[in-house]
Amino acid sequence: MKFRWFLKFWLPVLAWMIFVFIGSTDLMSAEHTSRFIAPFLRWFVPDVTAATVASIQLFVRKCAHLTEYAILAALLFRALRQGRYNFRRAAVIALFIAAIYAALDEFHQSFVPSRTASPYDVAIDVAGALVAVAICWAASRDRKPKI
Repeated sequence: MKFRWFLKFWLPVLAWMIFVFIGSTDLMSAEHTSRFIAPFLRWFVPDVTAATVASIQLFVRKCAHLTEYAILAALLFRALRQGRYNFRRAAVIALFIAAIYAALDEFHQSFVPSRTASPYDVAIDVAGALVAVAICWAASRDRKPKI
């Protein structure tokens, strides 16, 4: 029974953390992501400037940071709520774990030659986690019976 519970609630968290870790390697560096973002943009707008491509690539990469940590926080929140934590405690723990993981992820990137570590990325990651918890809060308010 506990194993099924782990598979259902915690395995997705661990799988997502591995996905985020792999994304911190050279595989998803700016050099590699530009190989598919730039041609895609040039397909839509053939005369797009290199500066515009760089700006859009930066925007897409920062949105990816926000999204991946929103998903991590939502998965953490889901697992913690099944662990019988109340909403507030589950939200705080999910935010804390996501923030620690974001900082560790940036620390990991500092050892990858093609990546740079940035405290701004940690802030973006934590903002993504906050967005996810806010969405969970809004969704849970709709489920409560009205008095």
